[in-house]
Amino acid sequence: MAGNSYEISRTLRCKNLNVPGTLSKLTSAIAKVGGNIGNITTVHLGHHYTVRDIEVFVSSRELLADLLNEISKLKEVTILEVRDSILDFHEGGKIRMVNAVSINSLDDLRKVYTPGVAEVCSLIKENLAWKDKYTSIPYSVAIVTDGTAVLGLGDIGPLAGMPVMEGKAALIYHLTGVSMVPILLDTTDPDEIVNIIKRIAITFSGIQLEDISSPRCFVIQQKLEQVLDVPIMHDDQQGTGVVVLAALINACKITGISLEKAKVGLIGLGAAGMCIGDFLLQYTGNPPLGTARTEATIKRYADRGGIPSTLKEIMEKADIVVATSTVSGLIEPSMVRKGQIIFALSNPVPEIEPQLALAAGAALAADGKTINNLLAYPGIWRGVLDAKARRINFEMYKAAAIAIASSASEGELVPSPLEPKVHLAVTHSVAKAAMETGVAQRELDNDYFENTNIKEPLWS
Repeated sequence: MAGNSYEISRTLRCKNLNVPGTLSKLTSAIAKVGGNIGNITTVHLGHHYTVRDIEVFVSSRELLADLLNEISKLKEVTILEVRDSILDFHEGGKIRMVNAVSINSLDDLRKVYTPGVAEVCSLIKENLAWKDKYTSIPYSVAIVTDGTAVLGLGDIGPLAGMPVMEGKAALIYHLTGVSMVPILLDTTDPDEIVNIIKRIAITFSGIQLEDISSPRCFVIQQKLEQVLDVPIMHDDQQGTGVVVLAALINACKITGISLEKAKVGLIGLGAAGMCIGDFLLQYTGNPPLGTARTEATIKRYADRGGIPSTLKEIMEKADIVVATSTVSGLIEPSMVRKGQIIFALSNPVPEIEPQLALAAGAALAADGKTINNLLAYPGIWRGVLDAKARRINFEMYKAAAIAIASSASEGELVPSPLEPKVHLAVTHSVAKAAMETGVAQRELDNDYFENTNIKEPLWS
């Protein structure tokens, strides 16, 4: 199983007879079919038998079936239960709307609801700006999807995309204290989507588009930015663009390649690829080469300043290759040119496995598991909301990318997305860039930039 990608994990609860060699037989059976073993936990230790939870990893459902069949041949072992730890983790959902205040008495009730709430309503009616002090709106962001481009799964619909939405909402609150509210849209019509978001936008201080397919996502974001006075971000575009730019900054430091002078090639020009091209053009001043499956997509890329190319030309000429094609195995090892930086970012299976690219002569290689949007969007939104920015411009995205790159350890492409200092650095950098570029509606002082607690909102 060398080089295999373990995509499926299960926890097997096994009842083993206390006969010498039983555990060894069990682990050998798992290894025989290509399984990998994680944690082993003893649940019960008895005189005649022992019950253990064994975490196993396999690369496909077919191999999982083979593994269970192989274990069933062992007369000393009985499988009591097969649990999916991922499904267990998601059971019941991952987020809740919870109170920010305690309600323990009638006096609390009168303040939270009637009659006290009427005074607050009247205050906001007289001056809408009071919503920033007396409601949750300033730190609430809508995360909106139609489910047409979910992960590497494609068009699976909005309901099937809800676990992604919940996961992102849970993470951003955990890391920065921003509340994201999932909105599932039962339409794929761009005009309908724009109109719906326009009508609900009053509830939020920002809109994050999520898992909306291209080219519709470009039109939807552009129209929303024209009609709404709140910041809009499409995580698959700008979130990915920021993290890829950060990783490239560090990749070039590690390899000694100049990002400003390097020839960059983009394989795949969907939501992510198109934005990566835009960001690199603005950051370096040099348009990357780009190729895609359709002529219409390549023309759209050329209209945005990119240079149309082919897969063959990119692999032969580019110093840096960034692939977001969603086509696993598209890049063959024989195509790799010695000394190239190769980011094969399609999930769950990349265009070329990093170890294969390195063996073929790449100076540095990474996949989508390393380059994670979680490094970007929590801090971006927190900085945007702290500064009360009217929109998010490239200078703010650039500041986020530089902050992420600077937070990595020496020799590291990007830091861990669960490292608190990264999100603090991104937050402060984005807020500062918002003020410097004139889109901030709140001036932040030195005390703000010295504050290390970004899990508590700043209320007006």
